[in-house]
Amino acid sequence: MPRTDGDATVRGPALNGAVLSPVEITSASVQLGDVIEVGGQQCRVTDLFQLPGGAKRLVFDSGDLLTIHTMTRLAALRLVRVRGGDPAHALATRRHRR
Repeated sequence: MPRTDGDATVRGPALNGAVLSPVEITSASVQLGDVIEVGGQQCRVTDLFQLPGGAKRLVFDSGDLLTIHTMTRLAALRLVRVRGGDPAHALATRRHRR
């Protein structure tokens, strides 16, 4: 799989015990570093601004802006750190972790 560290195009297991995991985000749950696909382009969130009514304005590393409202649901990739540094166990259910 392609890999460009420090770029939103990173796919698959990441370095240093972390993996990119798919998550559903809302205006309440979006975080810095989330990677959202917009118009076929992967865009990493680099800044967030709270707007009235619970909406948020997202700033991407490209400089583009996206406003999401409280009812907006988007699929994103989020860097998830793995305790113990073993990415192979990052997405395993708790029952199977050792």
